[in-house]
Amino acid sequence: MDQTGPDELSASAAELPPGQHEAREWPVLHYGPVPRFRPQSWDLRVFGATEAGADHRWTWDAFCQLPRVSVDADLHCVTKFSLTGGSWQGVATTEIIEQVPPAPDTTHVMVWAEFGYSANLRLADFMATGSILASHRNERALTAQHGFPVRLVVPHLYAWKGPKWVRGIEYLTGNRRGFWEERGYHNVGDVWAEQRYAWQEEPVAGPADGRRGAARPQLPRQVR
Repeated sequence: MDQTGPDELSASAAELPPGQHEAREWPVLHYGPVPRFRPQSWDLRVFGATEAGADHRWTWDAFCQLPRVSVDADLHCVTKFSLTGGSWQGVATTEIIEQVPPAPDTTHVMVWAEFGYSANLRLADFMATGSILASHRNERALTAQHGFPVRLVVPHLYAWKGPKWVRGIEYLTGNRRGFWEERGYHNVGDVWAEQRYAWQEEPVAGPADGRRGAARPQLPRQVR
């Protein structure tokens, strides 16, 4: 399937992806409780098919020392709201790739969050221009409800592909469906192609697709 290029990553309110509407405020959507941040025990792990064959780990202090970037990008939720006109500050996903290179046959990543939540992405999407492990929005620290200390933002994918409370990045040599993908959501989630649900996926033969039955999607509960 075609993928939107970097030039289209920051849509204005008049140029939203199909089926989206601009949000007046930022709704809080997630599955499960909000974790408590404990900086002394927090870490971010990169594991799986690494080039070196070994895992890597950053403590919170070490993660905060990584080079930081700012990305102007909108956030598009599969529930059809779009948060427009903001900027995200944090660590570019390409910085993670540079510091812990994946093995040559890596094709996907599984991003792991607190409580075992997960989202699968193609490696190219994880590395795309604008993809960021964000701790701040508009120069202000994210609230716990919106993902502090770290949430993944991949502007050209729906927001469920960017978990809140990220704790791990697993390199994969084949695709494996994440939490919402196993519950009826699209394997890729491109906002410009409006890839919301698993039933929209093109059939792919073989186990690498990782597809299970196209179950009726479940919407995340809203917490205000």
